[in-house]
Amino acid sequence: MSDRPTRLAVKRTARSGGVLMPGERIVPEEVPIAFSYGGSTHAVMMGTPGDLDDFAIGFSLTEGIISDIGQIAAIEIVNGEKGIDVQISLVDEVAAALTARRRSMAGPVGCGLCGIESIEQAVRKVPDVADVSLQVTHRDIVQAILLLNGAQPLHRETRAVHGAGFYVPGKGLLAVREDVGRHNALDKLCGAITRQRQSGAEGIVAVTSRLSVEMVQKAAILGASVLVAISAPTALAIRTAEEAGMTLVALVRGEDFEIFTHPHRIHPGSISDVA
Repeated sequence: MSDRPTRLAVKRTARSGGVLMPGERIVPEEVPIAFSYGGSTHAVMMGTPGDLDDFAIGFSLTEGIISDIGQIAAIEIVNGEKGIDVQISLVDEVAAALTARRRSMAGPVGCGLCGIESIEQAVRKVPDVADVSLQVTHRDIVQAILLLNGAQPLHRETRAVHGAGFYVPGKGLLAVREDVGRHNALDKLCGAITRQRQSGAEGIVAVTSRLSVEMVQKAAILGASVLVAISAPTALAIRTAEEAGMTLVALVRGEDFEIFTHPHRIHPGSISDVA
């Protein structure tokens, strides 16, 4: 665990009703978080210093470094003066494969799409979730976002972070993770669900951000067949979800939403009893 706070009270001056008033506001912390494998830094993300074990597992899964949580031998969080180094030890055969992958890199890696070596990997084929048998109702879609909005303590204090949640029909919201980065929040959720030994195929992944292609990729790697967001998707996200057999729902506003791909998983149902 990191001993860094995830929030900070800062002085500020607010203009309200034409009057300037001094006071305080709670803002989220944002620090460099490095992921190191075998002592070598693989990527550095700017993120919220919380749930870092989940972040390490989720990042390792969604970036294709591991395929199973059992391939991680240990995780150590090292706090530095200017950031956090998340040191991840892999089992021997996976560590050797990652070393070989690094040697094949032609140049430096940028942090927007960490650890990739080619344009083809940026638009990589995602797992096919077309055969996932999950069926949800209109009420499930509305409830997933409603519960997610109410289960974000850091956002409630700061109004400055994203959230990602996992909702299972009949069971409710099983996990929520927050971060200043939308990709980070989803990686943390993937790690949390994996640690709980839950299957992504059992429920809905709900996010408070727009739906870019990376969000679709990460949800598909988790095994989720339904991805729901409060904001709009990109064209590439829609094409990727269509190809993967994923149901993409966006622009959830109260009881209204838009379905962009594979609507067959969503059955009409009453939403009048949504709390």
